Amino acid sequence: MKLRLCRIANLFFLFSSVVFAGGDFKKKTEAVSSIEKRKTELINLGDQIWVFAETALREIKSAKLLADYAEQQGFKVERGTAGMPTAFVATYGEGKPIIGILGEFDALPGISQKASPVKEAYEAGAAGHGCGHNLFGAGSLGAAVAIKELIAAGKLKGTIRFYGTPAEESVGGKIYMARDGLFNDLDVCLAWHPDEKTRADVQSSLALVDFIVEFQGKAAHAAFDPWNGRSAVDGLELFTHGLNMLREHVKPTVRIHYTIQKGGDVPNVIPEYAKIWCWVRDSKRNGVEEVLARVREIAKGAAMMAGVESKLTIQTGDYEMLVNVAGAKLLQANLTWLGPIKYTDEEQAFARAIQRATGAEEKGLNGAIQPLEEPKPDPPGGSTDVADVSWIVPTLHVSVTTAAEGAPWHAWPVVACGGMSIGHKGMLYAAKVLAATMVDLFEDAKTREAIQTEFKGKTKGHSYKPYIPDGPPPVPAN
Repeated sequence: MKLRLCRIANLFFLFSSVVFAGGDFKKKTEAVSSIEKRKTELINLGDQIWVFAETALREIKSAKLLADYAEQQGFKVERGTAGMPTAFVATYGEGKPIIGILGEFDALPGISQKASPVKEAYEAGAAGHGCGHNLFGAGSLGAAVAIKELIAAGKLKGTIRFYGTPAEESVGGKIYMARDGLFNDLDVCLAWHPDEKTRADVQSSLALVDFIVEFQGKAAHAAFDPWNGRSAVDGLELFTHGLNMLREHVKPTVRIHYTIQKGGDVPNVIPEYAKIWCWVRDSKRNGVEEVLARVREIAKGAAMMAGVESKLTIQTGDYEMLVNVAGAKLLQANLTWLGPIKYTDEEQAFARAIQRATGAEEKGLNGAIQPLEEPKPDPPGGSTDVADVSWIVPTLHVSVTTAAEGAPWHAWPVVACGGMSIGHKGMLYAAKVLAATMVDLFEDAKTREAIQTEFKGKTKGHSYKPYIPDGPPPVPAN
């Protein structure tokens, strides 16, 4: 009797999950089955990109791998979009609705790591996927292929479009694609990101401006006639001092980071050139603008004190993410339908070894579905060029567990997990929840309308302007 009651309870949970998730349960199951059928191919894609570990705008092999795979699956692929050789758009189907899905594949410099729970470079000094972008691109493309199969079989109507977006960690490839209008005709766009927890995202991101400040002085012998020189490094040091004084007088949501890229060559020459690379962030773009205005004055004042010239050049910048709560609820429903990610004892031991090595609490992996939160006014996290897309089209974002909880990101532990089964499970899970959600979006006009109504209300009176300079993207010469 007890066993029978348990079975009834399980059936009730399954039924309630299906109702909660909405849409066509059979088509969602077919989409999930498609991803399962291709899981070896998708894992191989993610692993190859993990090995390539190509940094921003140099992702030649990674982009080609994904674009070729999309072409093999019947997508029409446009390569080299928005002036970037590693950007591409893969399309299948025709007519409305047009649902987009984003993919990334750039790595971070200097954090190469083996798929090992102890720090050990795969290739000394090379790049590594410390933010899981090898999984991001492959997982999103897997979801797109699952939807393509349903369209090809006549079970869904409309267009699926996969965006291969480079350089998220640097100039923000999506911003150049946005400037060229590549997202303008979408009804809804989806994205995901590797994380230490699995949840539908309702928290925004930080707006950001990325700029350099250059100081030009006059060279002279540092001992024989220093009075004839004007030190560009003096200007730079006065500028950084001003930035650090400014920190006391900005809102708690503001973040200021910098790295000195050029600060002289030898001690006995008064340096005539200096260069610093800076980021300013805040919870809203108008807050970033306020701080940037102060920074411009600090640069001018530092140059005046040092008797040199200064030049501030904006390189790129991100909006804050425009959260769509209606879309997040749909994602949450499909997360609930799929259920938590389950891990083996070996995978949990791998995660705990990483936590032990990095001084984090040895909690292992968290594959549970997190409850849907209330949006907060001031996001705690980083920045992303996905946010720019969110101001053009309603954008639904989900995070999926791919790494050990509490271990540092943009670092070797995430690279390690992304190259083995922990990352693979998260990637496949992300593909499934995105595909299931897209089935709902294709099928349910009322859901799409609710998502678009919220978006239109939040963007009323706003005109998107990208935070990048005029001209082509800064593609490396070689």
